[in-house]
Amino acid sequence: MKWKMIAFMAAFFLLAGCGPIEETAKPEKTQTPPAANEAASKEEKNPEQQVKQAEPAKDAALPLTPAYRLNPGNWTIKPIAGENPKVVLLTIDDVPDQNALQIAKSLQSLGVKAIFFVNGHFIDSENEKLVLKQIDQMGFMIGNHTFNHKTLKELSEFEQYNEIVKVNDAVEQIIGKRPKFFRAPFGINTDYSRKIVEDEKMLLMNWTYGYDWEKDYRNKAALEKIMVNSPYLTNGANLLLHDRVWTSQAMPQIVKGLQTKGYEILDPALLETPTND
Repeated sequence: MKWKMIAFMAAFFLLAGCGPIEETAKPEKTQTPPAANEAASKEEKNPEQQVKQAEPAKDAALPLTPAYRLNPGNWTIKPIAGENPKVVLLTIDDVPDQNALQIAKSLQSLGVKAIFFVNGHFIDSENEKLVLKQIDQMGFMIGNHTFNHKTLKELSEFEQYNEIVKVNDAVEQIIGKRPKFFRAPFGINTDYSRKIVEDEKMLLMNWTYGYDWEKDYRNKAALEKIMVNSPYLTNGANLLLHDRVWTSQAMPQIVKGLQTKGYEILDPALLETPTND
């Protein structure tokens, strides 16, 4: 009887000793800080509040409602209904060569927007791609100005297609969206290029006036003066400029001069395009 009692007590203590060993073999529970516990509790108790807090971000991402429309008869910009008619549109071609980023910075500091029309051969290198990405991130609209800036009527349909669509594909790869605007080199389109532009859901655009490629205006002072005092300056004028050093230098005074004359620089995001019809 004594030996049975000893054996029973030994077995009891042996089993009792296994408990802690088995318990420590289990994964340790991660301790949540008290502040996190409190925040989690609030989320569980009031999920509707979390949804409401997220709504403003969604609203901020919504595109602007179109307020202006391009007149293809003379390429001016017209208000759709009740908007200020005294506006001008700034457009920059041959981007991004050497001066596009500085032009974008100048416009941003002045609080105005423009369309930057891209040539595909200017977005080949990693540095050029980075410049285009910066211009997009600064809030400027990107347009298509063909890959090699060739006269479209001198190209085959196959070549025209590549000149236009290759730029859209490249721009989308760099900034995540396709251009909404198209401008042909020298303003010369063909029936086939128009069809491609329509299929790609872009707005075909030319211009009202521009001077910075002409010999007499390849300097800051002359360009500032003519862009603000051109006889073609009118409500809705579509202004053509280029990625040139003298254009970059003149841009601040061009903007200020137009504003002094009472013209509002139009945000191209307000333009009606085939993608927001």
